[in-house]
Amino acid sequence: MRRRAFITLLGGAVVAWPLAARAQQTAMPVVGYFSGRSPDAEAPIRVPFLKALEASGFAAGRNVAIEYRFAHGRDERLPELAAELVRQPVTMLVATDRPSALAAKAATATTPIVFASGFDPVRSGLVASFNRPGATRRA
Repeated sequence: MRRRAFITLLGGAVVAWPLAARAQQTAMPVVGYFSGRSPDAEAPIRVPFLKALEASGFAAGRNVAIEYRFAHGRDERLPELAAELVRQPVTMLVATDRPSALAAKAATATTPIVFASGFDPVRSGLVASFNRPGATRRA
């Protein structure tokens, strides 16, 4: 239930895929946070993200683990970073820009992905529709 509360927290600013059923839940959820930018360039997004988590009762290192990956401006590394996080496995992926969201979608069809929505996710092909983001897109 805590995972749903976490995703609900981010719902106003992001679009999330439906939660994937897991055969075995980990003791602590692991969030895979990745971006095409550097950690310093990502700070204006990452710091409020962590504060919002804490306001919702999730503290990094206490009841949620966060695995960070940064491409440092080398977007060609994003598919590798996304695949690495999916293999861990993570409970969900947080992609903070369009290139990382596209890499996340290509890396997994089962791990929920949360991404910034400063672009049109339907037109980008990230979601089928706003009403049913995880639905299969019809041609």
